[in-house]
Amino acid sequence: MLYITILESMVMYRSRLGNDLNKITLDYLSSISEDIEIALYDILGSQAHVIMLYENKIITKTEVKKILSALESLKKEKFDKKSDAEDIHELIESLVIKKAGTASGGKMHTARSRNDQVSLDIRMKIRDDINVLCNCLLDTIETLVSLAKQHQKTVMPLYTHLQQAQAGVFSHYLLAYADSLFRDVDRLYVTYGRVNESPLGAGPIGGTSIPIDRQSTAKMLGFKGIVENSIDATSTRDFVIEYVSAVAILMTNLSKIAEDFVIWSTSEFSFIELSDEISSPSSVMPQKKNPDILELTRGKTSEVIGHLMAILATVKGLATGYGRDLQQIKPAIWSTSKISISTLLVLKPMLLTLRVNEKQMKKAAEGNYLIALDVAEKLVKNGIPFRTSYKILAQLVQRAYRAKKQLSKLSIAEIKQLIKETRVDPKLVSQIIQTTSIFSSLKERSSEGSSGYEEQKRMIGNRIKKVNAYRTGTTKRDNQVITAFANLSKKVKVLMKE
Repeated sequence: MLYITILESMVMYRSRLGNDLNKITLDYLSSISEDIEIALYDILGSQAHVIMLYENKIITKTEVKKILSALESLKKEKFDKKSDAEDIHELIESLVIKKAGTASGGKMHTARSRNDQVSLDIRMKIRDDINVLCNCLLDTIETLVSLAKQHQKTVMPLYTHLQQAQAGVFSHYLLAYADSLFRDVDRLYVTYGRVNESPLGAGPIGGTSIPIDRQSTAKMLGFKGIVENSIDATSTRDFVIEYVSAVAILMTNLSKIAEDFVIWSTSEFSFIELSDEISSPSSVMPQKKNPDILELTRGKTSEVIGHLMAILATVKGLATGYGRDLQQIKPAIWSTSKISISTLLVLKPMLLTLRVNEKQMKKAAEGNYLIALDVAEKLVKNGIPFRTSYKILAQLVQRAYRAKKQLSKLSIAEIKQLIKETRVDPKLVSQIIQTTSIFSSLKERSSEGSSGYEEQKRMIGNRIKKVNAYRTGTTKRDNQVITAFANLSKKVKVLMKE
């Protein structure tokens, strides 16, 4: 483990102060345990920065070679979370100075501040996390669409207020989930563009008189450009809020899916069964099979929402310019990424191993007058006002329910008695009821985006194309960053050899 003493770390940034910090105060100030997440990004940012300093003749070839060699060696080390350094920036700079000497290593921090460094590192971390999340989301969406393809004709009830509303198919629910997750992909995809701007070189807040090239470092690190205003570059965290907000929305969508599956996997519903591999047993009841992954998804959603609220509460009280309060939002960012990525990673195998009880779904759909609206719409097609049709079906359903029989078992005499005030031909009503079934309804349902059979087929094909389009864009972004880092690595190796 790399370790730096209190004396070594305090010499660097505390020469203005008369006394060193005691251990309790240092622990209170330190963010080193959270900063391990961004150590590699800090090293990469430092490499790009010193190469830029060299290319602009601010440091010499000997100096850049020594600094880059020291930084490259740090990539292979594990940093001690219990280090006495105040943060990762101080720790890395101290170790570079230790390896390269003060004459060379002491020039690494020229024309930058920890304020622009930390913003840079967070942006690089979030940028990578967005790409990972987008890929995980597309994997999950692809799984949902694949499952929908298998269940285009698996009849089940559609619910409002947790009450059966219309007949539908299981694929329609699955596509609804996919579409909500597509919006999550889109939110993250757009957020990436605002994250992907470099603040490096903005200094503490007002820039520098040293002739640096901020665009050069941005390009070396794979950014599309820079956050131009130096105040904005160092003090803003709206990109963090936007990212965590997008993830919080994503988690609420995943939580909704989890809640549906928890309900549908109960003995009372028995629509689905989770595989043994992703379920948990009871400690005392041998018959139990608990949907713990789904329940934890709901719980972890609350945690991410809490992170968003904490970040908003921190940022809303700050004046423009860097404030140390911002140090406290970093753990919330790392946790948000970890929770959302891990949730998607466990939901995919859950979906792949899901057992669907088609018979039970069909049975539930057939027993609760779900063709009522379809019959009403057929009456409308025969010139009867919808509100009249609605009233007729309401009365018929009420009679059938009380008599504990299906609509199709109502006699013409019963229908005539119930609808005589409407002056609608009871034979027409009876004929429509007799020729209407859940299956005929799903075959005839044709409005765009409906649960009709043909619409399911069309929407599934459309979503497959959409996944492929997003895959192409996300892969392109991944490759841009990978290529930038590969080119940076080549530059480092060349300069180290010269």
